[in-house]
Amino acid sequence: MKAKDAVRGLLEKLPDDCTMEDVLYHLYVLRSIDRGLADADAGRTISHEEVAERMRRKWVLGAPEFCTGGATSIDGGVAV
Repeated sequence: MKAKDAVRGLLEKLPDDCTMEDVLYHLYVLRSIDRGLADADAGRTISHEEVAERMRRKWVLGAPEFCTGGATSIDGGVAV
């Protein structure tokens, strides 16, 4: 889907009294989903077990680095 088509579709779904912040938030969500799907298609994912292990290291063991071997993007996706 082209960007303009996605924006038009989004604007049609939002209520007439939505704010600019509402529009920007929903665009952000759509972009985040697109990036996540692209990462998954490219094989840039980690298993549930690896996420659980990273969380355990961070919160239970107090490890200083959460994403050893990977980086977390600003929109919450995990790149490895």
